[in-house]
Amino acid sequence: MNQHLRILFTVFCVSLFVVSVVSPLLLTDTAYADKLQEAIAKTPQGAEKGQIDPKAEPGFLGIPGAPKPMLIVGFLWAIWVGWIFSTVGAFGGIMAGVGHITVFGLADYGKTFKKTSPVLNKFITDSIRVSNQWMVGLSAAVSSFNYYKMGRLVLPLGIALAIGSVGGSILVPIITAGKISLKAYIGYFGLIVFIIGGFLFYETTPKGQAKKKESKAAAQAFEEAHIKGEGVSTEDKGVKVTEWGIGKISFTFYGVDFSFKPVIPIIGGFFIAAVASFLGIGGGFLFVPFLTSIANLPMFLVAGTSALTVLVGMIISIFTYMVVKGIAIYWPLIGVELIGIFVGSMIGPRTSKYIPDIWLKRIFVVLAVYVGLRYTTKGFLGYSIVPPF
Repeated sequence: MNQHLRILFTVFCVSLFVVSVVSPLLLTDTAYADKLQEAIAKTPQGAEKGQIDPKAEPGFLGIPGAPKPMLIVGFLWAIWVGWIFSTVGAFGGIMAGVGHITVFGLADYGKTFKKTSPVLNKFITDSIRVSNQWMVGLSAAVSSFNYYKMGRLVLPLGIALAIGSVGGSILVPIITAGKISLKAYIGYFGLIVFIIGGFLFYETTPKGQAKKKESKAAAQAFEEAHIKGEGVSTEDKGVKVTEWGIGKISFTFYGVDFSFKPVIPIIGGFFIAAVASFLGIGGGFLFVPFLTSIANLPMFLVAGTSALTVLVGMIISIFTYMVVKGIAIYWPLIGVELIGIFVGSMIGPRTSKYIPDIWLKRIFVVLAVYVGLRYTTKGFLGYSIVPPF
C-alpha cells in the first residue's frame, strides 16, 4: 500500500483513539458520579442480597460490598482476549464479557438488584457492556495497525463497513441504555453467538468450502508461503487495491482477484453494529461470517479487516454510552485489562499466519458453540449446562 494510504490510516487511528479516550475522561466525571450515586441512594440498605451496606468495603464501581476483581486475573484474562480477537478478528468482546460476567461474578451481583433496585441492576449491565467495548476497542486498534503493515487488511472494505456501522453504534446505545435487564442481556447474548457458530461450522464442511474457490486459492497461496516456509513475503504479495469506484472496488491478495460493491458492506455494517452495540461487544463474531461468506475473503484477511471495522464501531458506541448516557466503568480493572489487551493484540497477528485457514475457522466455531450454549441456557433457563455452572 502506498505512503499516502499509510499516512491516512495512521491519522485515522490516532483520531479515533483521541475521541474514545480523551472525550469520556474530560466530559463525564460528574455525570458518572451523579448517575451512579443516585442509583445507589435508591437501593435499600442492609447486608442481604439486593441491598447495600454503607459500611462495607467499596468494590466494583465503588459500590460498597460489590465484588472486587483481582487485577492480576484481569491482566491475564485480557491477554487471552487480545490474542483471540487479533487472531480470528472476533470474540474479543465476547471473551471480555465472559470475564466480566462470569470470571469476576459481576452479572450475578447485578442480578441481586433486579427487584430491589432496577436502576442499579441496569446500570451495572450497561457498565459491563461498555467495559467489554473498551477492551475490544484497544485490541481492534492494535490489531488493525499490525495487519495493515503486514498487507493483510482490505482498507476500502473495512472503511465501507465502518461507514455503515456509525449509525448502528449511535442509535442502539441511545435507545437501550438503562432499559435492558441482565437476564435478557445474557440470554440474547448467548443465542446470537450460538446461531453464528452454527453458520461458521457449515463453512468448514466440504460443501461450504466448495463455494469459496477464490478464498481457498488465496488461503492456500498464503499457507504455502508462511506455514510451509517457502519464503514469499507478505509485503510483496499482500493486499493490492487495483480499482476504486462507487459501484465496484477490486483488489488482489497473493495473485487472487477479489471485488465487492461498497453499498453491500455499508448496509451490512449498520445492522451488525446495531446488534454488537446492543450486546456490548465488538461485533467481530458477526463481521467474520460477513467477510468470509458475503465478501468471500480467506481468514488471513478477515481478522485485520474486521478489526478496523470494529474499532470505528467501538469508539462511537463507547462515546455514546459514556458521554451521552453517562455510564460509568471501573477504571482500576479496565486500566490493567487494557495493558493485557495490548500484549495479547501484539502477539496475535504474529502467530496467526502459522495457523491454517480452516483451523482459524474451527477455533471460531468451538468458541461460538461453548459461549452460545453457556449464556443461552443461563439467560433463559437460569443455569448453564456447560461449566462453569
